[in-house]
Amino acid sequence: MGRLFGTDGVRGLANGRLTAELALDLAVCAARVLGSQGRAAGHGRRPFAVVGRDPRASGEFLEAAVVAGLAGAGVDVYRAGVLPTPAVAHLTGLLGADLGVMLSASHNAMPDNGVKFFARGGHKLPDEVENNIEALLGTEWDRPTGASVGRVQDHPEGHARYVDHLLATLPHRLDGLKVVLDCANGASSRVAPDALRQAGAEVVTIHAEPNGLNINEGCGSTHLDDVKAAVVEHGADAGIAHDGDADRCLAVDANGDEVDGDQILAVLALAMRDAGTLREDTLVATVMSNLGLKLAMQSAGIKIVETAVGDRYVLEAMQAGGLTLGGEQSGHVVMLDHATTGDGTLTALHLLSRVAQTGRPLHELAAVMTRLPQVLINVSGVDRTRVQASAGLAAAVAEAEARLGGGGRVLLRPSGTEPLVRVMVEAQTHEQAEREAGTLADVVRAELAV
Repeated sequence: MGRLFGTDGVRGLANGRLTAELALDLAVCAARVLGSQGRAAGHGRRPFAVVGRDPRASGEFLEAAVVAGLAGAGVDVYRAGVLPTPAVAHLTGLLGADLGVMLSASHNAMPDNGVKFFARGGHKLPDEVENNIEALLGTEWDRPTGASVGRVQDHPEGHARYVDHLLATLPHRLDGLKVVLDCANGASSRVAPDALRQAGAEVVTIHAEPNGLNINEGCGSTHLDDVKAAVVEHGADAGIAHDGDADRCLAVDANGDEVDGDQILAVLALAMRDAGTLREDTLVATVMSNLGLKLAMQSAGIKIVETAVGDRYVLEAMQAGGLTLGGEQSGHVVMLDHATTGDGTLTALHLLSRVAQTGRPLHELAAVMTRLPQVLINVSGVDRTRVQASAGLAAAVAEAEARLGGGGRVLLRPSGTEPLVRVMVEAQTHEQAEREAGTLADVVRAELAV
Protein backbone atom coordinates (compact mmCIF):
# COMPACT_ATOMS: atom_id res chain seq x y z
CA MET A 1 0.00 0.00 0.00
CA GLY A 2 2.98 2.34 0.37
CA ARG A 3 3.04 5.02 3.04
CA LEU A 4 -0.38 5.35 4.64
CA PHE A 5 -0.11 9.00 5.61
CA GLY A 6 -0.53 11.53 2.83
CA THR A 7 -0.30 15.31 2.96
CA ASP A 8 -3.26 15.49 5.35
CA GLY A 9 -3.63 12.29 7.33
CA VAL A 10 -4.79 8.90 6.07
CA ARG A 11 -7.47 9.13 3.39
CA GLY A 12 -9.23 6.70 1.07
CA LEU A 13 -12.42 4.88 0.19
CA ALA A 14 -14.31 4.22 3.42
CA ASN A 15 -14.62 0.48 4.03
CA GLY A 16 -12.28 0.00 1.07
CA ARG A 17 -8.78 1.22 1.79
CA LEU A 18 -9.92 2.86 5.03
CA THR A 19 -11.58 0.15 7.10
CA ALA A 20 -12.83 0.16 10.68
CA GLU A 21 -9.95 -2.17 11.55
CA LEU A 22 -7.38 0.25 10.15
CA ALA A 23 -9.00 3.23 11.89
CA LEU A 24 -8.94 1.36 15.20
CA ASP A 25 -5.31 0.35 14.75
CA LEU A 26 -4.29 3.89 13.80
CA ALA A 27 -6.02 5.23 16.91
CA VAL A 28 -4.21 2.71 19.13
CA CYS A 29 -0.84 3.58 17.61
CA ALA A 30 -1.52 7.32 17.84
CA ALA A 31 -2.40 6.84 21.51
CA ARG A 32 0.84 4.96 22.08
CA VAL A 33 2.92 7.72 20.47
CA LEU A 34 1.06 10.90 21.43
CA GLY A 35 -0.34 9.66 24.72
CA SER A 36 3.11 8.64 25.90
CA GLN A 37 4.37 12.15 25.12
CA GLY A 38 1.70 13.52 27.42
CA ARG A 39 2.69 11.14 30.21
CA ALA A 40 6.33 12.05 29.74
CA ALA A 41 5.40 15.71 30.20
CA GLY A 42 4.23 14.84 33.71
CA HIS A 43 0.60 15.97 33.55
CA GLY A 44 -0.34 13.69 36.44
CA ARG A 45 -3.43 12.28 34.74
CA ARG A 46 -4.47 9.80 32.13
CA PRO A 47 -4.02 11.04 28.54
CA PHE A 48 -7.17 12.19 26.79
CA ALA A 49 -8.26 12.96 23.24
CA VAL A 50 -10.84 15.06 21.40
CA VAL A 51 -12.59 13.28 18.50
CA GLY A 52 -14.72 15.00 15.86
CA ARG A 53 -16.03 14.18 12.41
CA ASP A 54 -17.78 15.57 9.37
CA PRO A 55 -21.31 14.27 8.62
CA ARG A 56 -20.41 11.49 6.15
CA ALA A 57 -22.31 8.28 6.79
CA SER A 58 -19.02 6.37 7.07
CA GLY A 59 -17.93 8.74 9.82
CA GLU A 60 -20.33 7.00 12.16
CA PHE A 61 -18.60 3.61 12.09
CA LEU A 62 -15.12 5.12 11.77
CA GLU A 63 -15.73 7.33 14.81
CA ALA A 64 -16.81 4.25 16.76
CA ALA A 65 -13.62 2.46 15.73
CA VAL A 66 -11.34 5.38 16.61
CA VAL A 67 -13.02 5.91 19.99
CA ALA A 68 -12.72 2.18 20.73
CA GLY A 69 -9.05 2.18 19.80
CA LEU A 70 -8.24 5.19 21.95
CA ALA A 71 -10.18 3.99 24.99
CA GLY A 72 -8.74 0.50 24.60
CA ALA A 73 -5.28 2.06 24.70
CA GLY A 74 -6.02 3.81 27.99
CA VAL A 75 -6.98 7.23 26.61
CA ASP A 76 -10.04 9.12 27.83
CA VAL A 77 -12.15 10.45 24.95
CA TYR A 78 -14.20 13.62 24.54
CA ARG A 79 -16.52 12.92 21.62
CA ALA A 80 -17.26 16.32 20.05
CA GLY A 81 -19.56 15.10 17.27
CA VAL A 82 -19.90 16.86 13.92
CA LEU A 83 -17.59 19.87 13.86
CA PRO A 84 -15.15 21.47 11.38
CA THR A 85 -11.56 20.29 11.36
CA PRO A 86 -10.28 23.62 12.78
CA ALA A 87 -12.80 23.32 15.62
CA VAL A 88 -11.30 19.97 16.64
CA ALA A 89 -7.82 21.50 16.46
CA HIS A 90 -8.97 24.44 18.60
CA LEU A 91 -10.62 22.22 21.21
CA THR A 92 -7.54 20.00 21.38
CA GLY A 93 -5.52 23.05 22.40
CA LEU A 94 -8.20 24.70 24.54
CA LEU A 95 -8.88 21.60 26.63
CA GLY A 96 -5.22 20.62 26.95
CA ALA A 97 -5.82 17.28 25.24
CA ASP A 98 -2.89 15.04 24.39
CA LEU A 99 -4.21 14.49 20.88
CA GLY A 100 -7.11 15.29 18.59
CA VAL A 101 -8.64 13.13 15.87
CA MET A 102 -10.75 14.37 12.96
CA LEU A 103 -12.61 12.01 10.65
CA SER A 104 -13.03 13.68 7.28
CA ALA A 105 -11.99 13.50 3.65
CA SER A 106 -12.31 17.28 3.30
CA HIS A 107 -13.43 18.19 -0.25
CA ASN A 108 -13.43 14.57 -1.51
CA ALA A 109 -16.65 12.92 -2.64
CA MET A 110 -18.85 11.20 -0.03
CA PRO A 111 -17.60 7.60 -0.43
CA ASP A 112 -14.13 8.65 0.81
CA ASN A 113 -13.17 9.41 4.38
CA GLY A 114 -10.01 10.12 6.31
CA VAL A 115 -8.32 10.14 9.71
CA LYS A 116 -6.16 13.08 10.67
CA PHE A 117 -4.42 13.62 13.98
CA PHE A 118 -3.47 16.68 16.00
CA ALA A 119 -0.79 16.79 18.69
CA ARG A 120 -1.01 18.72 21.96
CA GLY A 121 -1.90 22.34 21.27
CA GLY A 122 -3.92 21.39 18.17
CA HIS A 123 -0.97 21.21 15.80
CA LYS A 124 -0.70 18.93 12.76
CA LEU A 125 1.83 16.15 13.05
CA PRO A 126 5.28 16.38 11.47
CA ASP A 127 6.29 13.56 9.13
CA GLU A 128 8.49 11.85 11.71
CA VAL A 129 5.61 11.51 14.20
CA GLU A 130 3.32 10.13 11.48
CA ASN A 131 6.08 7.67 10.60
CA ASN A 132 6.34 6.60 14.25
CA ILE A 133 2.60 5.95 14.36
CA GLU A 134 2.65 3.99 11.13
CA ALA A 135 5.65 1.94 12.26
CA LEU A 136 3.69 0.64 15.27
CA LEU A 137 0.86 -0.83 13.19
CA GLY A 138 0.63 -4.56 13.78
CA THR A 139 3.16 -4.62 16.64
CA GLU A 140 2.60 -6.10 20.09
CA TRP A 141 1.71 -3.81 23.00
CA ASP A 142 0.62 -3.98 26.64
CA ARG A 143 -3.13 -3.51 26.80
CA PRO A 144 -4.56 -1.77 29.88
CA THR A 145 -7.27 -3.56 31.82
CA GLY A 146 -9.69 -2.80 34.62
CA ALA A 147 -9.68 0.81 35.77
CA SER A 148 -6.85 1.63 33.35
CA VAL A 149 -8.99 1.57 30.21
CA GLY A 150 -10.09 4.91 28.83
CA ARG A 151 -13.48 6.45 29.51
CA VAL A 152 -15.71 8.05 26.85
CA GLN A 153 -17.99 11.06 27.19
CA ASP A 154 -19.76 13.39 24.78
CA HIS A 155 -18.63 17.01 24.62
CA PRO A 156 -21.59 18.99 23.22
CA GLU A 157 -20.09 22.25 24.54
CA GLY A 158 -17.54 22.13 21.72
CA HIS A 159 -19.86 23.90 19.28
CA ALA A 160 -20.44 26.94 21.52
CA ARG A 161 -16.84 27.11 22.65
CA TYR A 162 -15.62 27.19 19.06
CA VAL A 163 -18.13 29.86 18.00
CA ASP A 164 -17.19 31.98 21.02
CA HIS A 165 -13.54 31.68 20.01
CA LEU A 166 -14.27 32.78 16.44
CA LEU A 167 -16.28 35.80 17.55
CA ALA A 168 -13.58 36.86 20.00
CA THR A 169 -11.13 37.28 17.10
CA LEU A 170 -13.39 39.58 15.09
CA PRO A 171 -11.94 43.08 14.45
CA HIS A 172 -15.30 44.55 13.34
CA ARG A 173 -18.91 43.34 13.46
CA LEU A 174 -20.81 42.40 10.30
CA ASP A 175 -23.98 44.41 10.94
CA GLY A 176 -25.62 45.51 7.71
CA LEU A 177 -24.12 42.77 5.53
CA LYS A 178 -26.23 40.17 3.74
CA VAL A 179 -24.30 36.97 3.08
CA VAL A 180 -25.10 33.74 1.25
CA LEU A 181 -23.39 30.81 2.94
CA ASP A 182 -22.79 27.47 1.17
CA CYS A 183 -21.89 24.89 3.79
CA ALA A 184 -21.31 22.01 1.31
CA ASN A 185 -23.72 19.89 3.41
CA GLY A 186 -20.67 19.42 5.57
CA ALA A 187 -19.18 20.05 8.98
CA SER A 188 -19.85 23.80 8.96
CA SER A 189 -23.61 23.46 8.49
CA ARG A 190 -24.40 24.56 12.08
CA VAL A 191 -21.25 26.39 13.12
CA ALA A 192 -20.79 28.82 10.23
CA PRO A 193 -24.39 30.15 10.14
CA ASP A 194 -24.33 30.58 13.94
CA ALA A 195 -21.02 32.43 13.87
CA LEU A 196 -21.97 34.81 11.04
CA ARG A 197 -25.39 35.58 12.53
CA GLN A 198 -23.96 36.24 15.98
CA ALA A 199 -21.42 38.54 14.30
CA GLY A 200 -24.33 40.62 12.97
CA ALA A 201 -24.76 39.42 9.38
CA GLU A 202 -28.03 38.52 7.70
CA VAL A 203 -27.36 34.98 6.49
CA VAL A 204 -28.99 33.01 3.69
CA THR A 205 -27.87 29.38 3.95
CA ILE A 206 -27.71 26.88 1.11
CA HIS A 207 -26.51 23.27 1.20
CA ALA A 208 -26.65 23.24 5.00
CA GLU A 209 -28.77 20.10 5.44
CA PRO A 210 -26.33 17.17 5.64
CA ASN A 211 -27.85 13.71 5.49
CA GLY A 212 -24.62 11.72 5.50
CA LEU A 213 -24.69 11.19 1.74
CA ASN A 214 -24.79 14.68 0.17
CA ILE A 215 -21.54 16.22 1.42
CA ASN A 216 -19.71 18.16 -1.35
CA GLU A 217 -22.31 16.97 -3.88
CA GLY A 218 -22.40 19.71 -6.51
CA CYS A 219 -21.88 22.35 -3.85
CA GLY A 220 -19.31 24.02 -1.61
CA SER A 221 -15.93 25.45 -2.47
CA THR A 222 -15.36 23.03 -5.37
CA HIS A 223 -18.71 23.85 -7.06
CA LEU A 224 -19.46 27.56 -6.89
CA ASP A 225 -22.34 27.83 -9.37
CA ASP A 226 -25.09 27.63 -6.72
CA VAL A 227 -23.61 30.22 -4.38
CA LYS A 228 -22.93 32.58 -7.31
CA ALA A 229 -26.56 32.33 -8.43
CA ALA A 230 -27.88 32.72 -4.89
CA VAL A 231 -25.86 35.88 -4.24
CA VAL A 232 -27.35 37.54 -7.32
CA GLU A 233 -30.86 36.22 -6.59
CA HIS A 234 -30.88 37.52 -3.01
CA GLY A 235 -29.03 40.75 -3.70
CA ALA A 236 -26.40 39.76 -1.16
CA ASP A 237 -23.19 41.65 -0.45
CA ALA A 238 -21.12 38.46 -0.67
CA GLY A 239 -21.18 34.70 -0.78
CA ILE A 240 -19.04 32.27 1.20
CA ALA A 241 -18.36 28.63 0.26
CA HIS A 242 -16.73 26.02 2.47
CA ASP A 243 -15.58 22.49 1.77
CA GLY A 244 -16.72 19.38 3.62
CA ASP A 245 -14.65 19.89 6.75
CA ALA A 246 -14.65 23.72 6.56
CA ASP A 247 -10.92 24.32 6.58
CA ARG A 248 -11.32 26.17 3.24
CA CYS A 249 -13.11 29.35 2.28
CA LEU A 250 -13.77 30.79 -1.16
CA ALA A 251 -15.92 33.87 -1.72
CA VAL A 252 -18.22 35.43 -4.28
CA ASP A 253 -18.75 39.17 -4.69
CA ALA A 254 -22.11 40.93 -5.18
CA ASN A 255 -21.81 40.51 -8.96
CA GLY A 256 -21.57 36.72 -8.60
CA ASP A 257 -17.86 36.65 -9.47
CA GLU A 258 -15.45 34.33 -7.66
CA VAL A 259 -12.97 35.72 -5.15
CA ASP A 260 -10.33 33.01 -4.83
CA GLY A 261 -7.86 32.22 -2.07
CA ASP A 262 -5.16 34.48 -3.50
CA GLN A 263 -7.52 37.45 -3.54
CA ILE A 264 -8.71 36.68 -0.01
CA LEU A 265 -5.06 36.59 1.12
CA ALA A 266 -4.44 39.95 -0.53
CA VAL A 267 -7.43 41.56 1.22
CA LEU A 268 -6.49 40.09 4.61
CA ALA A 269 -2.80 40.98 4.23
CA LEU A 270 -3.66 44.65 3.70
CA ALA A 271 -6.14 44.61 6.57
CA MET A 272 -3.60 43.06 8.93
CA ARG A 273 -0.85 45.39 7.76
CA ASP A 274 -3.09 48.37 8.50
CA ALA A 275 -3.90 46.92 11.93
CA GLY A 276 -0.23 46.21 12.67
CA THR A 277 -0.81 42.45 13.00
CA LEU A 278 0.91 41.27 9.78
CA ARG A 279 4.20 40.23 11.36
CA GLU A 280 7.28 41.32 9.43
CA ASP A 281 4.85 42.69 6.80
CA THR A 282 5.17 39.24 5.21
CA LEU A 283 2.70 36.84 3.64
CA VAL A 284 3.33 33.12 3.05
CA ALA A 285 1.96 31.66 -0.22
CA THR A 286 2.70 28.65 -2.42
CA VAL A 287 4.46 28.53 -5.78
CA MET A 288 1.03 28.02 -7.38
CA SER A 289 -0.33 31.35 -6.16
CA ASN A 290 -1.12 33.69 -9.01
CA LEU A 291 1.65 36.08 -10.03
CA GLY A 292 -0.92 38.85 -9.61
CA LEU A 293 -0.78 38.29 -5.84
CA LYS A 294 2.98 38.71 -5.79
CA LEU A 295 2.83 41.89 -7.89
CA ALA A 296 0.07 43.38 -5.71
CA MET A 297 1.95 42.65 -2.51
CA GLN A 298 5.16 44.12 -3.91
CA SER A 299 3.24 47.28 -4.76
CA ALA A 300 1.91 47.42 -1.20
CA GLY A 301 5.34 46.89 0.36
CA ILE A 302 4.47 43.40 1.61
CA LYS A 303 7.01 40.60 1.25
CA ILE A 304 6.05 37.07 0.14
CA VAL A 305 7.64 33.82 1.29
CA GLU A 306 6.96 31.03 -1.23
CA THR A 307 6.53 27.37 -0.29
CA ALA A 308 5.73 24.09 -1.98
CA VAL A 309 2.05 23.35 -2.61
CA GLY A 310 0.20 22.17 0.49
CA ASP A 311 -1.11 23.95 3.57
CA ARG A 312 1.28 21.99 5.80
CA TYR A 313 4.24 23.61 4.02
CA VAL A 314 2.63 27.03 4.39
CA LEU A 315 2.19 26.37 8.09
CA GLU A 316 5.78 25.17 8.53
CA ALA A 317 7.13 28.34 6.90
CA MET A 318 4.88 30.51 9.07
CA GLN A 319 6.00 28.80 12.25
CA ALA A 320 9.66 28.95 11.26
CA GLY A 321 9.47 32.68 10.54
CA GLY A 322 7.06 33.64 13.31
CA LEU A 323 4.62 34.89 10.64
CA THR A 324 0.90 35.41 11.00
CA LEU A 325 -0.78 34.97 7.61
CA GLY A 326 -0.44 32.41 4.85
CA GLY A 327 -2.47 30.27 2.51
CA GLU A 328 -3.27 28.78 -0.86
CA GLN A 329 -5.26 29.69 -3.94
CA SER A 330 -7.68 26.86 -3.07
CA GLY A 331 -8.92 28.77 -0.03
CA HIS A 332 -6.81 27.28 2.76
CA VAL A 333 -5.99 30.38 4.82
CA VAL A 334 -3.99 30.16 8.04
CA MET A 335 -4.19 32.98 10.59
CA LEU A 336 -1.72 31.86 13.23
CA ASP A 337 -2.71 34.49 15.79
CA HIS A 338 -6.09 32.77 16.02
CA ALA A 339 -5.76 29.20 14.74
CA THR A 340 -3.26 26.38 14.36
CA THR A 341 -4.58 25.30 10.96
CA GLY A 342 -6.60 26.57 8.01
CA ASP A 343 -10.03 27.73 9.18
CA GLY A 344 -12.75 28.52 6.64
CA THR A 345 -15.20 30.16 9.05
CA LEU A 346 -12.48 32.28 10.65
CA THR A 347 -11.36 33.39 7.19
CA ALA A 348 -14.92 34.29 6.18
CA LEU A 349 -15.47 36.33 9.32
CA HIS A 350 -12.30 38.35 8.84
CA LEU A 351 -12.88 38.87 5.12
CA LEU A 352 -16.43 40.11 5.73
CA SER A 353 -15.21 42.19 8.66
CA ARG A 354 -12.93 44.07 6.25
CA VAL A 355 -15.92 44.74 3.99
CA ALA A 356 -17.98 46.07 6.90
CA GLN A 357 -15.12 48.07 8.40
CA THR A 358 -14.15 49.84 5.16
CA GLY A 359 -17.63 50.17 3.70
CA ARG A 360 -16.16 49.05 0.38
CA PRO A 361 -17.76 46.23 -1.63
CA LEU A 362 -15.90 42.94 -1.87
CA HIS A 363 -15.22 43.27 -5.60
CA GLU A 364 -13.46 46.57 -4.97
CA LEU A 365 -11.33 45.16 -2.15
CA ALA A 366 -10.43 42.08 -4.23
CA ALA A 367 -9.40 44.31 -7.14
CA VAL A 368 -6.21 45.16 -5.25
CA MET A 369 -4.76 42.25 -7.25
CA THR A 370 -5.28 41.37 -10.90
CA ARG A 371 -5.42 37.65 -11.55
CA LEU A 372 -3.20 36.87 -14.53
CA PRO A 373 -4.55 34.20 -16.89
CA GLN A 374 -3.21 30.83 -15.71
CA VAL A 375 -3.09 27.65 -17.80
CA LEU A 376 -2.22 24.25 -16.31
CA ILE A 377 -1.48 21.18 -18.46
CA ASN A 378 -0.87 17.76 -16.91
CA VAL A 379 1.57 15.80 -19.08
CA SER A 380 1.26 12.10 -18.23
CA GLY A 381 3.26 9.03 -19.18
CA VAL A 382 6.65 10.73 -18.75
CA ASP A 383 9.68 10.24 -16.51
CA ARG A 384 9.04 12.90 -13.86
CA THR A 385 12.42 12.22 -12.22
CA ARG A 386 14.33 13.79 -15.14
CA VAL A 387 12.77 17.27 -15.01
CA GLN A 388 15.78 18.92 -13.38
CA ALA A 389 18.36 17.03 -15.46
CA SER A 390 16.96 17.80 -18.93
CA ALA A 391 19.03 20.48 -20.67
CA GLY A 392 16.51 20.67 -23.53
CA LEU A 393 13.67 21.31 -21.11
CA ALA A 394 15.67 23.94 -19.24
CA ALA A 395 16.39 25.75 -22.51
CA ALA A 396 12.71 25.68 -23.51
CA VAL A 397 11.68 27.10 -20.13
CA ALA A 398 14.28 29.89 -20.44
CA GLU A 399 13.00 30.79 -23.90
CA ALA A 400 9.39 30.88 -22.68
CA GLU A 401 10.34 33.07 -19.72
CA ALA A 402 12.17 35.47 -22.04
CA ARG A 403 9.07 35.78 -24.23
CA LEU A 404 6.86 36.39 -21.18
CA GLY A 405 9.21 38.95 -19.68
CA GLY A 406 8.24 40.28 -16.24
CA GLY A 407 4.55 39.92 -17.02
CA GLY A 408 4.33 36.15 -16.68
CA ARG A 409 6.02 33.05 -15.37
CA VAL A 410 6.54 29.32 -15.92
CA LEU A 411 6.37 26.53 -13.36
CA LEU A 412 7.09 22.82 -13.92
CA ARG A 413 5.99 20.53 -11.09
CA PRO A 414 6.69 16.79 -11.17
CA SER A 415 3.97 14.80 -9.44
CA GLY A 416 5.03 13.20 -6.18
CA THR A 417 3.20 9.95 -6.91
CA GLU A 418 2.39 9.61 -10.62
CA PRO A 419 4.39 9.56 -13.91
CA LEU A 420 3.19 13.07 -14.58
CA VAL A 421 4.57 16.61 -14.90
CA ARG A 422 2.40 19.70 -14.41
CA VAL A 423 3.14 22.61 -16.74
CA MET A 424 1.79 25.94 -15.47
CA VAL A 425 2.10 29.21 -17.38
CA GLU A 426 0.83 32.67 -16.43
CA ALA A 427 0.76 35.47 -18.98
CA GLN A 428 -0.87 38.81 -19.75
CA THR A 429 -3.46 37.11 -21.97
CA HIS A 430 -5.10 33.69 -21.88
CA GLU A 431 -4.06 33.08 -25.49
CA GLN A 432 -0.40 33.67 -24.70
CA ALA A 433 -0.58 31.43 -21.62
CA GLU A 434 -2.19 28.65 -23.66
CA ARG A 435 0.38 28.96 -26.42
CA GLU A 436 3.39 28.85 -24.12
CA ALA A 437 1.96 26.03 -21.99
CA GLY A 438 1.20 23.95 -25.08
CA THR A 439 4.71 24.46 -26.45
CA LEU A 440 6.31 23.46 -23.15
CA ALA A 441 4.03 20.45 -22.78
CA ASP A 442 5.25 19.20 -26.17
CA VAL A 443 8.87 19.62 -25.04
CA VAL A 444 8.14 17.71 -21.82
CA ARG A 445 6.68 14.83 -23.82
CA ALA A 446 9.70 14.74 -26.15
CA GLU A 447 12.41 15.22 -23.54
CA LEU A 448 10.99 13.00 -20.80
CA ALA A 449 9.52 10.20 -22.91
CA VAL A 450 9.63 6.86 -21.12
